[in-house]
Amino acid sequence: MERLYNDMSHEEMFELLETLHDKFNNESFIDADPISVPHSFTDAGDIEISGLLASTIAWGNRRAIVQSAHRMMRYMDNAPKDFVLNASEADIATLATYVHRTFNGEDFQDFVRALRHIFTKWGSIGGFFEAQYAEHEDMRKVLSAFRREFHSVPHNPHSEKHMSSIDKGAACKRLCMYLRWMVRRDDRGVDFGLWRDIPMSALYMPLDIHTGRMGRSLGLLKRKQDDWKSVEELTSALRTFNAEDPVRYDYSLFGVGISHMFD
Repeated sequence: MERLYNDMSHEEMFELLETLHDKFNNESFIDADPISVPHSFTDAGDIEISGLLASTIAWGNRRAIVQSAHRMMRYMDNAPKDFVLNASEADIATLATYVHRTFNGEDFQDFVRALRHIFTKWGSIGGFFEAQYAEHEDMRKVLSAFRREFHSVPHNPHSEKHMSSIDKGAACKRLCMYLRWMVRRDDRGVDFGLWRDIPMSALYMPLDIHTGRMGRSLGLLKRKQDDWKSVEELTSALRTFNAEDPVRYDYSLFGVGISHMFD
């Protein structure tokens, strides 16, 4: 694979990335992916909340993630916005039996309370992100601010592990993926494009084992660790192919990574 990259011109690499983007960025991608969970709703608030919760547990086996995320929605009576805004403490107590790997019922309860805080103060999750981006014009600062705001309400310390800290150099893969869902807009029917006041150019690549492996195989990423520095390196490389929408190539790298096309 590295030999293939070394023999490629910039134009040839662009054509490869675009071909892979066309192959994977379409509605057939949805059902097997955690993004299928917010796609089961039409209300913007339901989409925002279900998307954040689904992306939060998005590590490990994709099928298990999708099943567990849909189970989260059933705990919330398949009305996540109404539950977040109006659930009584007795209702919230019913979340205690939920578990997905290390994300437990107490974490679920804390996330609901944090989301209620965000909606009460900012009107929506997008309201927070758009206001913060307007102030900082730097998604790195916005990611840092969101984590602080999210954990500003009383919570158990264990729940903090489920939202990565850019300030500690984490890749923040799940938050970057969630932002792709909410900000990216095209005619493919996968991403939602709800948050119009944030440009797609501000997004960073969701870096996981698949995008990292393929990025390195293609020579787009040299750094070996899957951390924030690697996120910046990979995103910077992809911006040379599309400065306005570098994260479109998440589909190229992730899709080919999970399909093992080049193995």
